[in-house]
Amino acid sequence: MYSPRTFPRTFPSVLLLVWLLLGTSFGQNDPVKNFCRRWGHQSAVVDRKLYIDGGLINYEDATNNLTNTFLSFNDLDAVNSGGMPPFHANLSKNDTIPSVNGGILWEDSVNKRLYLYGGESYQSRPLSFDLYSYDIIYNQWVSFGAPPQEVQAASYGAGVSISSRGEAYYYGGWLSNASVPGWSGPPRASNGLIKYEMDSNTWSNMTGPDDKGRAEGAMVFIPAGDGGMLVYFGGALDLYGNGTLTPQPLDEIFLFDVANAKWYTQKTSGNTPQDRRRFCGGATWAKDHSSYNIYIYGGGGFPPDTTGYDDIYILTIPSFQWIRGPYPTYKNGTGAFPKSMMSCNVVDDAQMLVIGGTYSNATDKVCDVPAIQGAHNMNLGKQNKEDAIWALYQPSLTTYIVPIDIRTAVGGNSAGGATTTTPISGFDAPDLAVQMERTAGSGTRTATRVTGTSTKKPSPPSNTTKPSSGLSTGAIAGIAVGSTVAFILALLGVGCLVYQRRKHYSQNHGVAAPPPPPMAVSGVTGWTSPVSPSYTGGQAWPASPPSELTSEHRSPDMHYQSITPKNDFQVSRIGEGAPPAELAGEGNMHDYHYHDRQSPMEGASPSNDWSR
Repeated sequence: MYSPRTFPRTFPSVLLLVWLLLGTSFGQNDPVKNFCRRWGHQSAVVDRKLYIDGGLINYEDATNNLTNTFLSFNDLDAVNSGGMPPFHANLSKNDTIPSVNGGILWEDSVNKRLYLYGGESYQSRPLSFDLYSYDIIYNQWVSFGAPPQEVQAASYGAGVSISSRGEAYYYGGWLSNASVPGWSGPPRASNGLIKYEMDSNTWSNMTGPDDKGRAEGAMVFIPAGDGGMLVYFGGALDLYGNGTLTPQPLDEIFLFDVANAKWYTQKTSGNTPQDRRRFCGGATWAKDHSSYNIYIYGGGGFPPDTTGYDDIYILTIPSFQWIRGPYPTYKNGTGAFPKSMMSCNVVDDAQMLVIGGTYSNATDKVCDVPAIQGAHNMNLGKQNKEDAIWALYQPSLTTYIVPIDIRTAVGGNSAGGATTTTPISGFDAPDLAVQMERTAGSGTRTATRVTGTSTKKPSPPSNTTKPSSGLSTGAIAGIAVGSTVAFILALLGVGCLVYQRRKHYSQNHGVAAPPPPPMAVSGVTGWTSPVSPSYTGGQAWPASPPSELTSEHRSPDMHYQSITPKNDFQVSRIGEGAPPAELAGEGNMHDYHYHDRQSPMEGASPSNDWSR
């Protein structure tokens, strides 16, 4: 037992120990300083900020996957030393706000809000679904309540927000016991289209193009037709309602006319990409709207070959032609660094930021360019001196020009003027041909609240209570000792909470899926780049289809990839004959290296301790 004399001498030591423990716990999970890689997150752009929420994350020297509990952003008005928008993780988000993977952030640039829909929980049971919104002006989260019972939270579907109309959409996605409380049975892909109207906080559960469940595809918005079109493609079909994966061919495109609530289907021509899922994409268009160009990157494959892709394709509409993009430069096969589960966000029509992702065939224990938190930039019109598709971010680039790759297929010039404006075999529906000749207006929606930059939070009330006086010396001493003990107990309590929180994200709570069968991975040479997403990692995907999933499992594979600890720096080994660092040669990310950071893990054998 401590005596009154010994307590003052031991207090600093105890306090220092507790503080060091807390500092270590907090410091290891700093998404800015200790970032390794992220995937399965949701992202959105509002007012020159790219917001990133949720998903899964690895920190430096971590031994497992963790849920990312931070809401962070990249500042699109600036560039850091790595040539990317600076990253910040100082936005408000507490434990009452769900942190999910495979959801979507619907942006409302008119009312300055983000809406978090769908997604699934990692190693914990899903909560009842409420629609949460992040208020950008006041840096706080609010709940808009639960939707109607028929609207369920799906994961890894495809969604889009149309701020000018105040509407948001989500098509397909997995319903499972990771996204729907009380779900029993295997995962099932939804066949419905959900519509959310922001100003009235109302929901509609609409039908899809047919009765087939779909998930893991991509959807974008283009301003064609009376009110714009949703364009969906790729991903997986769930033909049997049990999570068995069947490819959705990329030569079949689904379009939803938002003004008339009507679906169309259109076949494509050209260099069709291989079947893929969990890729990402974004849309931009010529100044005269003569071509709408959808860029996609990467994606995972289907069993038995789940390795995936490291390539760029472009779907140009209204000719509905697939074009092999400028990366990689060779036209047969894909790049050496397949990647999936990243996000794509078009910025000012001219650039597309590709954030994060997971790699499927790398053996080196490396991270996704920690210095720039896994950000990579695609210059859609190749407007740089290297004529490169992968390039450093340019904050002032706000005009898209049609690149030669697309002009070769549709004619015209850099500003538009496409001469090929119909599919080779014609439109599959006469009404679609009519809609493609029309351009949707930008909309006249106005904000339903004050959104000016001068808006300020109410100042907190000042403390006008005067302290009392006249306490005895003994009372003051008693208060001091009691306060000291209470402070130590509080620190210990916080330490326990931190420990429990870390334990919560690193242990199974009864609903985690079993580990996949062992999978061989091909050796690849590590490399570094602050731009390209083709950066080696160490995750692998299950090699078998998920048809055997039961109610104790989540949605089909690729979700839960436990990886070995990654070193804090990129591997900087460069293959023989590699071009210099000025983005010469292919103009891709493989050619841009940091030569001053050598991995301490180089040459080490990767662990195959993967779990879902």
